[in-house]
This record gives sequence, C-alpha cells and structure tokens, in this order.
Amino acid sequence: MPYLDDNLVVFTDLDGSLLDHNDYSWQPAQEWLDRLRAARVPVILTTSKTAVEVDALQEKLQLADQPFIAENGAMIRLPAGWHEDGSDRAGQIIGASYQAIRHTLVALRQRYDFEFRGFGDVGAQQVIDWTGLSPENAHQAMQREASEPIIWFGNDLDFARFEKSLHQEQLALTRGGRFWHVMGADAGKGQAVNWLREQYQLRTGKPVVTLGLGDGPNDIGMLNATDFSVVIRGHHEHPMPLDNEAQVFRTGLFGPEGWKQGLDHFVSL
Repeated sequence: MPYLDDNLVVFTDLDGSLLDHNDYSWQPAQEWLDRLRAARVPVILTTSKTAVEVDALQEKLQLADQPFIAENGAMIRLPAGWHEDGSDRAGQIIGASYQAIRHTLVALRQRYDFEFRGFGDVGAQQVIDWTGLSPENAHQAMQREASEPIIWFGNDLDFARFEKSLHQEQLALTRGGRFWHVMGADAGKGQAVNWLREQYQLRTGKPVVTLGLGDGPNDIGMLNATDFSVVIRGHHEHPMPLDNEAQVFRTGLFGPEGWKQGLDHFVSL
C-alpha cells in the first residue's frame, strides 16, 4: 500500500468519480483533497472535460498549480513554472485537432449517412439537455480542442462501419459515461498518464508511485497505467476489466463517496 510520502501522484477522473454524477459536487472527497495538498501529493485531473472546464474546476479545487489531462487524454496542460525556463502554462495536443476531427466526421456522415450528432452539430441548449450542465458550463464544454463527444443513433452494423472508417482516418473512439468520444488514434488517458509519470520521475529523480481513480470505460487506460487502481461504482452497466486485479479496489459507493472509500483503502498516513 502506498504512503503519503512515497513520491505519490494521484490521477483522477471527474464526472462520476471525484464529482457526483448528478450535481457535480465533491464535498465527500474534500477531507482527502486537503490531506493530499498538505502532503504535497499532486492530484492530476484526468477527464473528458475541456481545458476551459478544467481550468475553472482546478481553481475551485485548489489544484491550479498542477498539470491536468483533458479531453480523454487528447490534451495535456502544464502549469506556469513547470519548465525550467519559467515559461507560461503550456498545452500539448496528442493526435488530431478538433477542426480536423470535425471535418472528418462531417465527411463520413455525408458519404455513408451515419446517424450521430456531436457537440459541433448542435447549439448550447441541446448540450444542456444532454448533460444537465448550466449554460455557462455547457459553453465551456463546447470549447473543444482535440476531441468530439457524439451520441450514436444508428444501428450496430453501421456503428462497426463507422468505427472502421474512423480507424482508417487515424481516429479512434472511446466510451464515456454519456457519450462516445472521437479523438486521435494516438491519444488516450493511459498514454497521457505514462507521459506525466515520466515527467514527475525526471523532476524528482526517483520512482513515482501512482494511484488512479475512475468509474467508466474511458478510464480503463488510465487505471491500467497506474500502480494502484480504484474502480468507483458507476451509474452504468459497462464491464470494467483491468489487467492487474491484485492492485485494484472496487468501491461499493458512487462518486466522491466512492473516491473517499478508495483513498481510505489504499493510502496509509
């Protein structure tokens, strides 16, 4: 079991994990967030949300001095001062840009009559209806840079053709809690976690112990990339198979209560 002084880095999903699935609160996890901050343990938000959304949440969670992983691993953002030259906050897009993804999606739909809608196809009110977000937060969710959430309305056969067509265009699908997400084939939460782990090891000069927490299929890459993994009970029926079950804890509670339960299980004071 990891200790707080083990050069620990925590990677956490947001929706349905650190944040409640319905009201987006995190209060049950606040005690652990305070404890991790006091021990100078980095908490890396690793989410399908946009950089704009995460910026706002980092401020509220008092994590603005930490890197984060956005858009399901298609974007990594580093805080000001991370680089030795003192350069400002920098972003790294992995794979395709949002404009390139949208261009490909529109072309495939026109060519094959695929039945789906993404954020780029609808207005803010539809995003609000899909997500339950406030108008301000829905606007932030639509400011995408490297991935597109879609809802699929077609049949299974067409979906298989759609996935194959994306693969031919060097794009991939990952499943989130509410949406499928289209992004570059080289992107993913697991790849982003591995890159940041290496950066922390370079900065500290010693091995890093990583803990991941997530609730959905799009978190599997992240959870497989961390040393210890917490599968938070999700509001879905999708399987969550992981590679190393010996280092996995599956919570009985949802959202931030499950997040707290996972930290209680794994982390020794």
